[in-house]
Amino acid sequence: MCQTSKKTELARSKAIGTNTQAETALSTQTGSLYARIPYFGNIDSSTSQNNDGATDITSSNLTTYEQGFIVASRMDSWTERSFSQNITAGVNFMDEVGKQIANYKWEVRQDILLAILKGIFSMKTTGSGVAEKAAKEFIEKHVYDITNDIIGDEPGHVGVTSLNKAIQKAAGDNKNIFKLVVTHSEVATNLENLKLLKYLTYNDANGVEQDLTVGTWNGRIVLIDDNMPTAEIAERYVACKSTTEGALKCTTAGSGAGEVKLSDVQTTLPSAKENDYVLLLSAGTAYTSYVLGEGSIVLKDIGDSVPYEMSRDPKVNGGQDTLYARDRYICGAKGISFEKPSSLTASASNEDLSTGTNWNIINDGTNAIAHKAIPICKIVSLG
Repeated sequence: MCQTSKKTELARSKAIGTNTQAETALSTQTGSLYARIPYFGNIDSSTSQNNDGATDITSSNLTTYEQGFIVASRMDSWTERSFSQNITAGVNFMDEVGKQIANYKWEVRQDILLAILKGIFSMKTTGSGVAEKAAKEFIEKHVYDITNDIIGDEPGHVGVTSLNKAIQKAAGDNKNIFKLVVTHSEVATNLENLKLLKYLTYNDANGVEQDLTVGTWNGRIVLIDDNMPTAEIAERYVACKSTTEGALKCTTAGSGAGEVKLSDVQTTLPSAKENDYVLLLSAGTAYTSYVLGEGSIVLKDIGDSVPYEMSRDPKVNGGQDTLYARDRYICGAKGISFEKPSSLTASASNEDLSTGTNWNIINDGTNAIAHKAIPICKIVSLG
């Protein structure tokens, strides 16, 4: 049997959960594409009043929001000719397809999840509305981009403080909501070299301590998956101190020793000014590592009315069999609502899920929930 080289650690992780109300609302087969579920805000001490025995109590309300969930239906099929079995000593290709379907479904889930995360981090941030302001704050706080960081031996790479700074920036004193990291092997290798990735251990039958293949980084489980997003970034200038090794001084002419032409710098660093110091960073690959809480992404297979069926056509190609497969998934995220566009009248495609304008921080048009309650952030680094 051919083994897939594509890993699906994100799809198999505890970061994936469900919403029971949305599951109930969307599990029927008739007209179940989209559901809006009540999302209750929290009461807090800001409404507490002094009891002096002479003042009436002022009552407050529990804020109720709505959260949108969408269904993504998927289908596929595989066809094999009877002739194939005749010339391969009776090897049944459809049996082989059946063996591989489980892994195939994990790959489908992984693709959906990556589309959801792309959409969340592409939310609309321009505008004066509550949703846009909330999205802007979320992106500013929940993205920790160190690709232009020149501190340390390897500029732009994760280091001792990277994860802790990222989750503190995202959630402050609520940073313990983050439980796991899904990262590329390039980043994981860097962590290993820095001795920051600690592998969990167990005692074997002889009482000898052995390493497991699962590691932790600052107490968070690390899952290694090369399907995490990457992007090529060009050579660019970044601001630095005059004492930084390799620093160049910006001047109009840029002709002196240790100088660079200001207009050249401004092509990648528009804020640069005369006499500023900059450093030229090489082109490279930016790796996205997702830091997530348990159940932070909602993806639940709620089944299709006819999940599998076989069809045989005895005429075509001397006879052939086709296996059809169908699935329906609930899609959503903690603290974030899918806002169905009017153009979406059937299943949500991965393109729909990756479109930022289809996602909003949960809000009621006046207030949005606190971004610190959303257990989703990402670190972007060069390794």
